[in-house]
Amino acid sequence: FGSLLGLCLITQILTGLFLAMHYTSDITTAFSSVAHICRDVNYGWLIRNLHANGASFFFICIYFHIGRGLYYGSYLYKETWNVGVILLLLVMMTALVGYVLP
Repeated sequence: FGSLLGLCLITQILTGLFLAMHYTSDITTAFSSVAHICRDVNYGWLIRNLHANGASFFFICIYFHIGRGLYYGSYLYKETWNVGVILLLLVMMTALVGYVLP
């Protein structure tokens, strides 16, 4: 599941960069810029849906990855496990920031 996580991360970064090129963060025009992406940008609706659903798939892969680590006893390697927990918390914080955007 680690390679799927890498693929999901690359997809999230690329689609996020594409969406950021067309997104306006001004409080009065943020929603209309999202509507512009979905309606006027070529395949903008597809990129937005890939980005939104890719985040959910990323978390599914993370939870399977953690479950596999628990099953095989990878938590016994303290440094590696702690780095994984820190990365999980960072991903959750990043997802929260992305979730509050329209």
